[in-house]
Amino acid sequence: MPELDALSEIKAAVPPDEPEFQQKEMLLNIGPAHPAMHGIIRIMTKLEGELVVESEVEIGYLHRAFEKSCEESTWNQAIIYTDRLNYVSSPINNVGYCMAVEKLLGLELPPRGQYIRTLLCEIARISDHLTCVGASAMELGGFTVFLYMIKGREYLWELIEEYCGARVTTMTTRVGGMPYDLPEGWLDKCLWVVKEIREILNECDILLTNNRIFVERMENIAIMPAERAIAWGWTGPCLRGSGVAYDVRKDFPYLVYDQLDWEVPVGRRGDNLDRYLVRMAEMEQSCRIIEQCVARIPGGPVSCDNKRVVLPDKKDTYGNIEGLMNHFKLIMYGHGIRVPEGEVYFPVEGGNGELGFYIVSHPDEHSKDGCNDRAWRVRCRPPCFTTVASLQEMINGYMVADIVPTFGSINMIGGELDR
Repeated sequence: MPELDALSEIKAAVPPDEPEFQQKEMLLNIGPAHPAMHGIIRIMTKLEGELVVESEVEIGYLHRAFEKSCEESTWNQAIIYTDRLNYVSSPINNVGYCMAVEKLLGLELPPRGQYIRTLLCEIARISDHLTCVGASAMELGGFTVFLYMIKGREYLWELIEEYCGARVTTMTTRVGGMPYDLPEGWLDKCLWVVKEIREILNECDILLTNNRIFVERMENIAIMPAERAIAWGWTGPCLRGSGVAYDVRKDFPYLVYDQLDWEVPVGRRGDNLDRYLVRMAEMEQSCRIIEQCVARIPGGPVSCDNKRVVLPDKKDTYGNIEGLMNHFKLIMYGHGIRVPEGEVYFPVEGGNGELGFYIVSHPDEHSKDGCNDRAWRVRCRPPCFTTVASLQEMINGYMVADIVPTFGSINMIGGELDR
């Protein structure tokens, strides 16, 4: 028996008093190459058996310098950088940034423009939640749910693409308004997509909420009490899963949210299952908001009537000298949109929670009118930074197998973490 003899030699090669083999605890790195870690996260865990007794979460960098890039670009050029913050729900990022600049300028969109922004934000929110829930289910073995939800996301991204020509890097807004009106038949297609989304949610609800394996992997795992969630600065679906009904759309209304009938779903225990249930309920609420917007959207312009901010129509740019000069004045280096000195913070409800932009406008040494064509400082308050920062508190004391569903429940987006 040569094989057994070889085995006994190997055993004999490890002295019984070797300190390394006497330890009860083991250090284990999870990520950044783990398929569930999404690239820039590393979790260093200390395990006792399969129990996580201690951990440290290390957040990496994408090295994009989003905020400094915004400071080097004109007010409208910076919008393209906001697309990359949360690439699954880019229109919300665009809206948040533009509304912060508009607050500095004292501008308010006409009603049709506000309804279009609301529609795009809710389409993006459903897209974000579908991706989060679908990917989390897939990481627990529910690949069918992932396919169903990605099918729904495709319907939503087709709507966005039909409006702005892009699916991920959308740049759907401009300072002072919207670049285009809605294409013909877009609102009817919107209602059809909502109907399809509801069918997908119903199918996935049957597959997941009544699935014993899924529920037992999620229930009573990574519990975050309301007071701890608030202390960490949580917002969005994660905070609402802990039972706190804070939603920027309700507490600090913007666009037309205060004119519509919808509710804020909340959880009870603050565990992984509650965060899943809250996202499922929020998608239904977003469907309700979209239906009401489609029914009530008024006619009229989609942008402000301010020639110092909004580009003229193409027919004017190419058709008369005033339009051409207006266009040049807003595009030429050193001119552009002139924002007066001041500072502002404006939050919107992103897919992961409160997405806020703090912007400072300060005239440079060459300014003759006390204004500047670009921001002096830009700072983004990303929603998922606080949840990722508290991840170690969520996984300590649970099994190593609980790390993946817990990480999926907070919906980490690398572009938001790295700015």
